[in-house]
Amino acid sequence: MRERITSVEVFLFERPRDTAYLGAPGADEVAIGERYVVRGFNGTVYPLIDRSIVVRLRDASGAEGWGETYGLIAPRAVMEIIRDLFAPYLQALPPMNPGETWDALYALQRNRGYWGGYLADALAALDIALWDLHARAGGQSLQAALGRPGPGELHGYVSGLPAPNRAGRIEMAERFAADGFDSVKIPISHTENGDVPGEVEALRAALGPDHRIAVDMHWAYAADEAIALGAALAPHDPWFLEAPVAPEDVEAQARVAAGLSCPLALGEEWRTDWDYRPRAARNACAIVQPEMGHTGITQFARIAKLATERGADIIPHATIGLGLFMAASLRAGLAAGAACHEFQHSIYGRNAALLEGAAVCESGRFRIDDTPGIGVMPAPDAFAFLTRIDD
Repeated sequence: MRERITSVEVFLFERPRDTAYLGAPGADEVAIGERYVVRGFNGTVYPLIDRSIVVRLRDASGAEGWGETYGLIAPRAVMEIIRDLFAPYLQALPPMNPGETWDALYALQRNRGYWGGYLADALAALDIALWDLHARAGGQSLQAALGRPGPGELHGYVSGLPAPNRAGRIEMAERFAADGFDSVKIPISHTENGDVPGEVEALRAALGPDHRIAVDMHWAYAADEAIALGAALAPHDPWFLEAPVAPEDVEAQARVAAGLSCPLALGEEWRTDWDYRPRAARNACAIVQPEMGHTGITQFARIAKLATERGADIIPHATIGLGLFMAASLRAGLAAGAACHEFQHSIYGRNAALLEGAAVCESGRFRIDDTPGIGVMPAPDAFAFLTRIDD
C-alpha cells in the first residue's frame, strides 16, 4: 500500500430472484418473513434473494479498490463492524501491504475471542479491496501481485442441477457435458426422494465413466451415516464428497475422511488458516475449498499455501453475490495452482453482467485476463442494486 486510506464506502447489494437458490421453499421448510427460508434438509437459513456487502476504498492519491463479502443473513451486522471499527482504524493506519493490514485489523478483537464469523467477513471485504488497490497501484493483476503473472484458465465445475425431477437434472447435465463441462457437483437436496446413490448412479449412466461427479452433503449427516453413504456411492466412482458432518466437529470430519474411498472436501465456512490447521493435522480432508467471501485474499493465500505443503488439492468454493469476490477468487486460485473452481451457473452469469471485466466461463473453463487488480468493478447498471449505507 503506497498511500493512506482516506475513504471507506459500504454498499448493500440486493437483487431479487425469480426462484430462490436451492429452489422454492418446500412444505417442510420454514419461512422467516419475506427474506429467508430455513431449509428442511439441513436446518440452515438461506436468503430468498441475491445479497452481499460491497466496499470501495480510496487512498490519498484518489485511487480506488473494490471488495465484497457475504451479506446473506443480517448484513447490517457486518456493515456496522466495518463502519464502527475497521473503517476508522484503517484510515488511521500508516500505509502497509495488504497482509500486514489484515494482521493489524484482525488483532483488534482476537484477544476477546472474536476471530471468525461476521468480524472475519467484514475484514474479508476490506482485504479484497486493499489487494485490488495495491495491485492496481503497481500496475499488476492480482495473480501477478501474488506471484503468478499473466493470463490463464481454470477448470470450472458445474455446481448444482436445479431441475424439479431426475429426468430434468440428467438432461441439464447432458447439456453442460455437450458444452464441454466434464465435472458436476450435486447437492443432497436435489435428488429423487432423497435417494442420493440412485441419483449418482443415474448421472453416471448418462454421463459416462470419465465424467467427474461430486456430492455436496450439506453438513447433514453423523459420521457413521456419512461413511455409509460413501460406501453406497463407491460403485459409482464419486469425484469427492463435500461437507458431510457438523462443520465444527474436527473429530467427525477426520473419521469420515479415514472411512471414505474417495476424497473428502472441506473449507467453505473457514475464515482463516487457523481453521485449516487442526484439520490438516488430522488429515481430515484431501481437498480444501476456501471461500473468498469469507477469507479475503490474504487468508485465501495462506490457506492455499498450507494446502500445497500438505499435498491437498485446492478447489475454491464459490458463493456468488455481485461477483467481486468471485473475481478475486478466480485470480487468487490461478495464482495458487487451484485444480478447479466452482461455477455457480444459476447465479454467476446474471450478476457478472453487472460488472466490467468479469471472466467468461465456457467449454468448462474460466478465462482469466491479466488486467489490473481483481479485474472487475461495478458497471453503471449495478448501482440499481447497490444501496450506499451512510454514517
